[in-house]
Amino acid sequence: MGIYLNPKNKSFEVAVRSEIYVDKTGLIAYTNKCINTEQRFICVSRPRRFGKSMALNMLAAYYSRGCDSRGLFAGRKIEQDETYGEHLNQYDVIYLNMQQFLIGVENQDVTNYLEQEVLEELREDYGEFLKKPDIGLADALKRIYAKTDKQFIFLVDEWDCVMRERQESEQMQKQYLDFLRKLLKDQPYVALAYMTGILPVKKYGQHSALNMFWEYSMTDQKVLEEYTGFMEDEVKLLCERFDMDFSEAGSWYDGYMFTKFQHIYNPKSVVEAMLCHKYSNYWTSTETYDALKVYIDMDFDGLRSDIVQMLGGGRVKVNTCTFQNDMRNFQIKDDVLTLLIHLGYLGYDFEAEEAFIPNKEISKEFENAINVSGWPEVMRVLKESEKLLQDTLNGDADSVAEGLDRAHTEVASILTYNDENSMGCAISLAYYSARKDYRMIRELPTGRGYADVVFLPLPHTNKPVLVIELKYDRSVSTAIQQIKDRHYTQALEDYTGEILLVAVNYDRSRPDKPHSCIIEKVVK
Repeated sequence: MGIYLNPKNKSFEVAVRSEIYVDKTGLIAYTNKCINTEQRFICVSRPRRFGKSMALNMLAAYYSRGCDSRGLFAGRKIEQDETYGEHLNQYDVIYLNMQQFLIGVENQDVTNYLEQEVLEELREDYGEFLKKPDIGLADALKRIYAKTDKQFIFLVDEWDCVMRERQESEQMQKQYLDFLRKLLKDQPYVALAYMTGILPVKKYGQHSALNMFWEYSMTDQKVLEEYTGFMEDEVKLLCERFDMDFSEAGSWYDGYMFTKFQHIYNPKSVVEAMLCHKYSNYWTSTETYDALKVYIDMDFDGLRSDIVQMLGGGRVKVNTCTFQNDMRNFQIKDDVLTLLIHLGYLGYDFEAEEAFIPNKEISKEFENAINVSGWPEVMRVLKESEKLLQDTLNGDADSVAEGLDRAHTEVASILTYNDENSMGCAISLAYYSARKDYRMIRELPTGRGYADVVFLPLPHTNKPVLVIELKYDRSVSTAIQQIKDRHYTQALEDYTGEILLVAVNYDRSRPDKPHSCIIEKVVK
């Protein structure tokens, strides 16, 4: 056993013995199906701290012939799979953490350093076949396979760190991609190659060197959706175990959605919240908001409007196909938004092709970035949102209308009212501070239509529900009557307590005082 060749299973042992371990060993059943097939090249891209390295440690512990891992997998999901015993500890595993290799060299010759390190370990086990002193890694592996018929499983962590951390060095990137292509593509010694990173692998200019990989990314995780983060039932069990409120966990950390699994939670944040017994910003605290600020400040037409719309709870259309899968070649705003999806700052609806801010933790990060980015008009709206909420709770309809007038004036240059949807985004932004005590839902299905904006109080806040109906160039009385006629409150059948019906109309013919408001209280 070595550092790169057949590493020990200690890292996975640490994971399963931790106070919180969520069983994701079902992933192994899928990788077993891929061994020695056309699908044996797998690239999984996810945001930082979404369990990428833990998955690789698990795969290394399972496949590596250098250790006995039967005890670590006893009772786990994979033990019930028919392929479990066939592949357990049966392969030579080469585990490469590219971040460590990048840190380990002062010059740019990363691939030579990597080859030297791995070859040194190969010679310890297979020295009799590697007599040639200047043999390269790919040639060495071919020779070993020819002499022994043994295949290798490659596990590559942080595969894209060269692209992310050496953005200006195109020559280094080209050399690195050529190295990976020579090492992996069309090589008979590769039984399986599983790479993880933040960025997908498709495009880097003319160098689509790794086009044999099947990609599983934040825009489409395909069959690996349930292994991307924590699923709803997994978080629910953790909340029961640690006596934490499940609905608040969703408000803070849910929001990443895929085709089959609509509720994917940030695993890093959930674990820390359970262990600290407190909901807070954990994932975003591991990286400065400056990283987000750089991208939202890029001068692409419509980008600022899209950010504000999403901050108001709206969604924006995104064409993810133009993204070049790097962190410097941006042509249009969709490229920036797609990068933010891969970085985890935005959720993505694959079927609707829409991006959105997924949860309270990420909203706070956008707020921090905007605060230092010279968006004063937006920050003024956010800061005044506390008063707007209090005026609403007090039933002061005139003050609410005046507050909405001011908020509209502030954001009019960025987010223009042109229909009830854009109006809803702006008004949701004006109520931004409500999210500390409420879960906001845009377009809540009611059985007889959709309530435009609903704020559901989080448990133990002792706040009323807010049901907000919006009209554009109609009348405020029409809005309040629609709430009643369509029985919107019946959609809140699990809620008992006060409900505030808030009707808002925007009248373009009254530029001096365009908003009007009615607030009524009902008890359910």
